[in-house]
Amino acid sequence: MAGRKKNLKEYEEKRDFSKTDEPSGSGGGKRRRGKMGGAGESGKRRKNPIFVIQKHASRTLHYDFRLEAGGVLVSWAVPKGPSTDPREKRLAVPTEDHPLEYADFEGVIPEGEYGAGTVMVWDTGTYLNLRAEKEADGASMERSIDEGKIEIRLQGKKLRGGYALIRTGGVGKARWLFIKMRDEEADARRNPVGTEQRSALTGRTMEEIRNGE
Repeated sequence: MAGRKKNLKEYEEKRDFSKTDEPSGSGGGKRRRGKMGGAGESGKRRKNPIFVIQKHASRTLHYDFRLEAGGVLVSWAVPKGPSTDPREKRLAVPTEDHPLEYADFEGVIPEGEYGAGTVMVWDTGTYLNLRAEKEADGASMERSIDEGKIEIRLQGKKLRGGYALIRTGGVGKARWLFIKMRDEEADARRNPVGTEQRSALTGRTMEEIRNGE
């Protein structure tokens, strides 16, 4: 899976970059307000791969969870968003890989374009591959994705601690579960998607982003 960059073809074919301000993945994308906590110039100093969660008001409101692996952002759409309650098992549907530059995309995808609507960088940070640390053969993130069993520790601005992504139904089934692990960061009383409404990148609300403020 080291060559996942070739999988960006699906991403590119779905978008007209003369109309949308989303990054093309060729390295020529515009910088957004603020900087992501991973790639770009600041990325030269980081040791761990990045993750980003983007709140996306398209046809339906959902959250896009993305992990850096194999030179791209491997992505899932999480309809209800992440939870900090280990009892909650949130559906996560795989979507196409995105370029690393997408991690700091915040703005409005125009009408008529794929995924039209407002996008916010709801959370961003780095992550640790827990399977690589605890298993004798050091399972890589690429292998974890292929096997449908991902265990990570998020180090974000809003979400921290262990999370698991588990594929159900066998290979080829577009259904995963996104689950908070039981650790010191678990909190059944907290409702981050309901109470934390501002961008982790720029501090803006969805309305402010939509209005270009």
